[in-house]
Amino acid sequence: MVSGDPAVRDRDLPTGFVVTSSGRVSGVHRIGEPYLDDLPFTTDQLVRLDEALTDATRKSLVRYNIYIGDFGVDPAAGADALFGTTPDAAHSVLIAVLPNQRSIEIRTGRAVAGRVTERITQLGVTAALSSFREGDLIDGLVSALRVMTAAITQN
Repeated sequence: MVSGDPAVRDRDLPTGFVVTSSGRVSGVHRIGEPYLDDLPFTTDQLVRLDEALTDATRKSLVRYNIYIGDFGVDPAAGADALFGTTPDAAHSVLIAVLPNQRSIEIRTGRAVAGRVTERITQLGVTAALSSFREGDLIDGLVSALRVMTAAITQN
């Protein structure tokens, strides 16, 4: 899962955090110290999203990357720029959710474009929208992943 600044590098992270080879940010904290107080999601929500990402990738053989943040005045251009920096972009799908802009951008890599069609990405957006409207980003993302994966594996 990619979240926040699209250009995160190990040197930009707090002590104890790294960008893994898959592109995820992983961190540890000292016992007794609170884990980042300003996390937007609970541990249970993050575990649920991680499980959905893992399941979707295993079933569809497509790597999924998720970005939640802001791209400024041009969400499409921001998604295009970020997609090129995601791990294994040619074999992946980027789902970028821009809550403040009320926008969802999905990008598909060249190697999976024949299986992850525009119809499938639209199904993902549609699946996510009702939960997003209720303010539940995690449920919307999990729904999008499940619907897209089901559609990919049926083709």
